[in-house]
Parts: sequence; C-alpha cells; structure tokens
Amino acid sequence: MSDINSRISSIVGDNDVVLFMKGTPLFPQCGFSSRAVAILDHCGVAYESVDVLQDMEVRQGIKSFSDWPTIPQLYVKGEFLGGSDIMMEMFEAGELQTIMDEKKVAKAEG
Repeated sequence: MSDINSRISSIVGDNDVVLFMKGTPLFPQCGFSSRAVAILDHCGVAYESVDVLQDMEVRQGIKSFSDWPTIPQLYVKGEFLGGSDIMMEMFEAGELQTIMDEKKVAKAEG
C-alpha cells in the first residue's frame, strides 16, 4: 500500500465520519463541499474534515482510494458513501440519518 493510501486509510479508520472536501466546514471552497457540510450539520453528527486543497497528495490519492473521481467524499465508519449528490439523495430520502443512527455515530457537541 502506498504512503498516501496508508495516510488516507488511517484518517478514515480513526474517525466515525470523515468528509474529504475543498476548504473547511467554516469556509468551504466549492458549492458541493458547502452542501455536504450543510447536510452533515443538519444530521447533527460529529465529523472530521480534510481540506484536499492543502495537500495535493491527498487530493489525488483520495480519488484512487475510493475509485471516485470527484470531491467531496463522505466516509462513515470506514465505508465510502459517495459525493454531495449521493449525500443529498440519501439525506432527502432519510437514509443518511438512518445510517448515522444505525452505525451509532457520535452526535455533534453544542
């Protein structure tokens, strides 16, 4: 396994919910990342974010790691769920909240 795959695998494995995105939750750098943050915030779950704009290795590596060409990318309990369009569809259908509940994802503080 390459060094970048090991790094990404560690991030995904060490956190219940991880969003690989452009920018940060406070300052998303694209509309898709902004929408993904809004969905996760609405679900009320704690999540880790990784700004792919700060690390080109991660930006390219995450695409091959998931075999998914776009960012943002959401992982829940180590499982890749998809990008912002899939997140939106799952959220609107109530599936995303169900997955978070079933997998006993920690709630956001505050």
